[in-house]
Amino acid sequence: MKQNTDITTVAEVPSADGTLISYERIGTGPSVVLVDGAFCGRSFGPARKLAEELASSFTVFFYDRRGRGGSGDTQPYAVQREIEDLAAVMTAAGGNPYVYAISSGAALALETAASGIPIRKLAIFEAPYTGIGMVDGVPVDHAARLEQMLADNRRGAMVSYFLVKMIGLPAFVPLMLHIMPGVWKHQTAAAGTLPYETRVTNNFAAPLERLATIPVPTRVMVGGKAAPAVAAAQRTIAETIPGADHRILDGQTHQVSEKAVSPHLIEFFTD
Repeated sequence: MKQNTDITTVAEVPSADGTLISYERIGTGPSVVLVDGAFCGRSFGPARKLAEELASSFTVFFYDRRGRGGSGDTQPYAVQREIEDLAAVMTAAGGNPYVYAISSGAALALETAASGIPIRKLAIFEAPYTGIGMVDGVPVDHAARLEQMLADNRRGAMVSYFLVKMIGLPAFVPLMLHIMPGVWKHQTAAAGTLPYETRVTNNFAAPLERLATIPVPTRVMVGGKAAPAVAAAQRTIAETIPGADHRILDGQTHQVSEKAVSPHLIEFFTD
Protein backbone atom coordinates (compact mmCIF):
# COMPACT_ATOMS: atom_id res chain seq x y z
CA MET A 1 0.00 0.00 0.00
CA LYS A 2 1.34 3.42 -0.95
CA GLN A 3 1.96 5.72 2.00
CA ASN A 4 0.15 9.05 2.12
CA THR A 5 2.86 11.70 1.92
CA ASP A 6 0.39 14.59 1.78
CA ILE A 7 -0.27 14.79 5.52
CA THR A 8 1.26 17.99 6.89
CA THR A 9 2.13 18.54 10.54
CA VAL A 10 2.38 22.11 11.85
CA ALA A 11 4.40 22.69 15.02
CA GLU A 12 6.63 25.13 16.90
CA VAL A 13 10.11 24.72 18.28
CA PRO A 14 11.86 27.11 20.71
CA SER A 15 15.10 28.66 19.54
CA ALA A 16 17.99 29.14 21.98
CA ASP A 17 16.70 32.56 23.08
CA GLY A 18 13.16 31.23 23.60
CA THR A 19 11.72 32.56 20.33
CA LEU A 20 9.14 30.15 18.94
CA ILE A 21 9.83 29.11 15.36
CA SER A 22 6.87 27.78 13.37
CA TYR A 23 7.47 24.92 10.95
CA GLU A 24 5.68 22.29 8.91
CA ARG A 25 6.59 18.70 8.16
CA ILE A 26 5.48 16.62 5.20
CA GLY A 27 6.52 13.35 3.60
CA THR A 28 8.46 10.25 4.59
CA GLY A 29 12.12 9.32 4.45
CA PRO A 30 15.38 11.04 5.47
CA SER A 31 14.96 14.58 6.78
CA VAL A 32 15.47 17.63 4.58
CA VAL A 33 15.17 21.20 5.91
CA LEU A 34 14.30 24.01 3.47
CA VAL A 35 15.51 27.57 4.15
CA ASP A 36 13.75 30.49 2.44
CA GLY A 37 15.05 33.77 1.06
CA ALA A 38 13.76 37.30 1.62
CA PHE A 39 10.03 37.81 2.24
CA CYS A 40 9.21 34.09 1.98
CA GLY A 41 7.83 31.63 4.48
CA ARG A 42 5.47 28.71 4.86
CA SER A 43 2.51 30.54 3.33
CA PHE A 44 4.33 32.56 0.67
CA GLY A 45 7.15 31.54 -1.63
CA PRO A 46 8.58 28.38 -3.19
CA ALA A 47 9.03 26.14 -0.14
CA ARG A 48 5.60 24.51 -0.06
CA LYS A 49 5.59 23.41 -3.70
CA LEU A 50 9.15 22.13 -3.40
CA ALA A 51 8.27 20.28 -0.18
CA GLU A 52 5.38 18.58 -1.95
CA GLU A 53 7.70 17.66 -4.83
CA LEU A 54 10.20 16.05 -2.42
CA ALA A 55 7.70 14.45 -0.03
CA SER A 56 7.74 11.03 -1.69
CA SER A 57 11.50 10.73 -1.06
CA PHE A 58 12.10 12.73 2.13
CA THR A 59 10.52 14.03 5.30
CA VAL A 60 10.62 17.73 4.48
CA PHE A 61 10.69 20.49 7.11
CA PHE A 62 10.06 24.11 6.07
CA TYR A 63 9.67 27.02 8.43
CA ASP A 64 8.96 30.71 8.94
CA ARG A 65 12.22 32.51 9.52
CA ARG A 66 12.37 34.88 12.49
CA GLY A 67 9.92 37.79 12.19
CA ARG A 68 7.76 36.12 9.54
CA GLY A 69 4.47 34.26 9.54
CA GLY A 70 3.94 32.27 12.72
CA SER A 71 7.45 32.72 14.14
CA GLY A 72 8.45 35.19 16.83
CA ASP A 73 10.91 38.07 16.54
CA THR A 74 12.70 38.54 19.86
CA GLN A 75 14.95 41.60 19.84
CA PRO A 76 17.73 42.51 19.42
CA TYR A 77 18.36 40.73 16.13
CA ALA A 78 21.67 38.97 15.49
CA VAL A 79 22.77 36.57 12.78
CA GLN A 80 23.67 34.10 15.53
CA ARG A 81 20.00 34.06 16.60
CA GLU A 82 18.97 33.06 13.06
CA ILE A 83 21.62 30.34 13.05
CA GLU A 84 20.13 29.08 16.32
CA ASP A 85 16.64 29.18 14.77
CA LEU A 86 17.75 26.96 11.91
CA ALA A 87 19.59 24.69 14.34
CA ALA A 88 16.37 24.31 16.35
CA VAL A 89 14.43 23.25 13.26
CA MET A 90 17.25 20.87 12.34
CA THR A 91 17.01 19.34 15.82
CA ALA A 92 13.25 18.94 15.36
CA ALA A 93 14.10 17.15 12.11
CA GLY A 94 16.17 14.63 14.05
CA GLY A 95 19.54 16.34 13.85
CA ASN A 96 22.14 16.25 11.05
CA PRO A 97 19.59 16.57 8.21
CA TYR A 98 20.05 17.45 4.59
CA VAL A 99 19.56 21.19 4.00
CA TYR A 100 18.48 23.08 0.87
CA ALA A 101 18.50 26.87 0.92
CA ILE A 102 17.85 29.63 -1.59
CA SER A 103 18.94 33.27 -1.91
CA SER A 104 19.50 34.93 1.51
CA GLY A 105 18.48 31.61 3.05
CA ALA A 106 21.51 30.14 1.31
CA ALA A 107 23.70 32.72 3.06
CA LEU A 108 22.12 31.72 6.38
CA ALA A 109 22.68 28.02 5.69
CA LEU A 110 26.31 28.66 4.74
CA GLU A 111 26.88 30.62 7.96
CA THR A 112 25.26 27.75 9.88
CA ALA A 113 27.53 25.18 8.23
CA ALA A 114 30.58 27.37 8.90
CA SER A 115 29.60 27.60 12.57
CA GLY A 116 30.04 23.83 12.92
CA ILE A 117 26.42 22.76 13.35
CA PRO A 118 26.09 19.27 11.82
CA ILE A 119 24.53 19.18 8.35
CA ARG A 120 24.54 15.92 6.42
CA LYS A 121 24.73 17.61 3.02
CA LEU A 122 24.04 21.18 1.95
CA ALA A 123 22.61 22.33 -1.38
CA ILE A 124 22.17 26.02 -2.15
CA PHE A 125 20.72 28.07 -4.99
CA GLU A 126 22.00 31.54 -5.82
CA ALA A 127 23.34 32.92 -2.55
CA PRO A 128 23.14 36.72 -3.11
CA TYR A 129 26.81 37.58 -2.66
CA THR A 130 26.79 40.13 -5.47
CA GLY A 131 28.99 42.74 -3.80
CA ILE A 132 28.47 45.72 -1.50
CA GLY A 133 26.69 48.58 -3.23
CA MET A 134 28.81 51.67 -3.79
CA VAL A 135 27.91 55.32 -4.36
CA ASP A 136 30.80 57.60 -5.34
CA GLY A 137 33.20 54.94 -4.13
CA VAL A 138 31.64 54.75 -0.65
CA PRO A 139 29.90 51.55 0.56
CA VAL A 140 26.16 52.00 0.99
CA ASP A 141 24.82 51.27 4.46
CA HIS A 142 21.67 49.46 3.30
CA ALA A 143 20.71 48.42 6.82
CA ALA A 144 20.68 52.02 8.07
CA ARG A 145 18.51 53.16 5.18
CA LEU A 146 16.06 50.31 5.68
CA GLU A 147 15.88 50.86 9.43
CA GLN A 148 15.10 54.55 8.93
CA MET A 149 12.27 53.69 6.56
CA LEU A 150 10.99 51.15 9.07
CA ALA A 151 11.08 53.79 11.84
CA ASP A 152 9.02 56.03 9.54
CA ASN A 153 6.60 53.11 8.88
CA ARG A 154 7.37 53.24 5.14
CA ARG A 155 7.14 49.51 4.54
CA GLY A 156 6.23 49.84 0.88
CA ALA A 157 9.28 52.03 0.34
CA MET A 158 11.41 49.36 2.04
CA VAL A 159 10.18 46.71 -0.37
CA SER A 160 10.86 48.97 -3.37
CA TYR A 161 14.31 49.93 -2.09
CA PHE A 162 15.26 46.29 -1.47
CA LEU A 163 14.08 45.09 -4.87
CA VAL A 164 15.43 47.97 -6.98
CA LYS A 165 18.42 49.48 -5.15
CA MET A 166 19.71 46.33 -3.49
CA ILE A 167 18.70 43.44 -5.75
CA GLY A 168 18.86 45.42 -8.98
CA LEU A 169 15.43 44.70 -10.42
CA PRO A 170 13.87 47.22 -12.84
CA ALA A 171 12.01 50.12 -11.21
CA PHE A 172 8.69 49.00 -12.69
CA VAL A 173 8.69 45.75 -10.68
CA PRO A 174 7.35 47.30 -7.42
CA LEU A 175 4.70 49.10 -9.47
CA MET A 176 3.60 45.76 -10.90
CA LEU A 177 3.52 44.22 -7.43
CA HIS A 178 1.13 46.95 -6.28
CA ILE A 179 -1.52 45.51 -8.61
CA MET A 180 -1.01 42.05 -7.06
CA PRO A 181 -2.56 42.69 -3.61
CA GLY A 182 -1.76 39.26 -2.18
CA VAL A 183 1.91 39.47 -3.10
CA TRP A 184 2.31 43.10 -2.01
CA LYS A 185 0.60 42.37 1.32
CA HIS A 186 3.00 39.51 2.09
CA GLN A 187 6.04 41.53 1.10
CA THR A 188 5.13 44.60 3.12
CA ALA A 189 4.27 42.39 6.10
CA ALA A 190 7.79 40.94 5.97
CA ALA A 191 9.48 44.29 5.31
CA GLY A 192 10.59 44.55 8.93
CA THR A 193 12.96 41.63 8.34
CA LEU A 194 14.77 43.25 5.41
CA PRO A 195 17.45 44.87 7.63
CA TYR A 196 18.16 41.33 8.88
CA GLU A 197 18.91 40.24 5.31
CA THR A 198 21.72 42.78 4.97
CA ARG A 199 23.37 41.26 8.02
CA VAL A 200 22.89 37.58 7.25
CA THR A 201 24.32 38.17 3.75
CA ASN A 202 27.31 40.11 5.13
CA ASN A 203 25.99 43.16 3.22
CA PHE A 204 26.11 41.01 0.06
CA ALA A 205 29.87 40.34 0.29
CA ALA A 206 30.87 36.66 0.35
CA PRO A 207 32.64 35.83 3.66
CA LEU A 208 35.28 33.75 1.90
CA GLU A 209 37.37 33.01 4.98
CA ARG A 210 34.35 31.48 6.72
CA LEU A 211 33.18 29.63 3.62
CA ALA A 212 36.61 28.04 3.32
CA THR A 213 36.10 26.35 6.71
CA ILE A 214 32.85 24.58 5.79
CA PRO A 215 33.32 20.80 6.24
CA VAL A 216 29.93 19.83 4.78
CA PRO A 217 29.50 18.20 1.34
CA THR A 218 28.02 21.11 -0.62
CA ARG A 219 26.34 21.60 -4.00
CA VAL A 220 26.21 25.16 -5.33
CA MET A 221 23.52 25.78 -7.98
CA VAL A 222 22.73 28.70 -10.24
CA GLY A 223 20.16 29.36 -12.95
CA GLY A 224 21.28 29.46 -16.55
CA LYS A 225 19.59 32.86 -16.85
CA ALA A 226 21.26 34.33 -13.75
CA ALA A 227 22.69 37.83 -13.89
CA PRO A 228 26.48 37.82 -14.45
CA ALA A 229 27.25 38.97 -10.90
CA VAL A 230 25.10 36.19 -9.43
CA ALA A 231 26.64 33.55 -11.68
CA ALA A 232 30.16 34.72 -10.82
CA ALA A 233 29.37 34.63 -7.11
CA GLN A 234 28.24 31.00 -7.29
CA ARG A 235 31.45 29.99 -9.05
CA THR A 236 33.47 31.71 -6.33
CA ILE A 237 31.47 30.00 -3.57
CA ALA A 238 31.96 26.59 -5.18
CA GLU A 239 35.68 27.21 -5.58
CA THR A 240 36.01 28.34 -1.95
CA ILE A 241 34.13 25.59 -0.09
CA PRO A 242 36.37 22.51 0.07
CA GLY A 243 35.08 19.77 -2.23
CA ALA A 244 31.97 21.66 -3.33
CA ASP A 245 30.47 20.99 -6.72
CA HIS A 246 28.78 23.43 -9.07
CA ARG A 247 25.64 22.96 -11.16
CA ILE A 248 23.98 25.23 -13.72
CA LEU A 249 20.23 24.73 -14.11
CA ASP A 250 19.52 25.52 -17.74
CA GLY A 251 16.79 28.05 -18.42
CA GLN A 252 16.23 28.92 -14.76
CA THR A 253 16.04 32.36 -13.17
CA HIS A 254 16.25 33.26 -9.48
CA GLN A 255 12.63 32.08 -9.22
CA VAL A 256 13.76 28.52 -9.83
CA SER A 257 11.07 25.94 -10.59
CA GLU A 258 10.57 23.15 -8.10
CA LYS A 259 10.44 20.77 -11.08
CA ALA A 260 13.91 21.94 -12.14
CA VAL A 261 15.67 21.87 -8.76
CA SER A 262 14.10 18.77 -7.16
CA PRO A 263 15.94 16.20 -9.36
CA HIS A 264 19.27 17.77 -8.41
CA LEU A 265 18.38 17.59 -4.73
CA ILE A 266 17.18 14.00 -4.92
CA GLU A 267 20.32 12.94 -6.80
CA PHE A 268 22.69 14.81 -4.46
CA PHE A 269 21.01 13.84 -1.20
CA THR A 270 20.60 10.15 -2.09
CA ASP A 271 23.99 9.65 -3.76
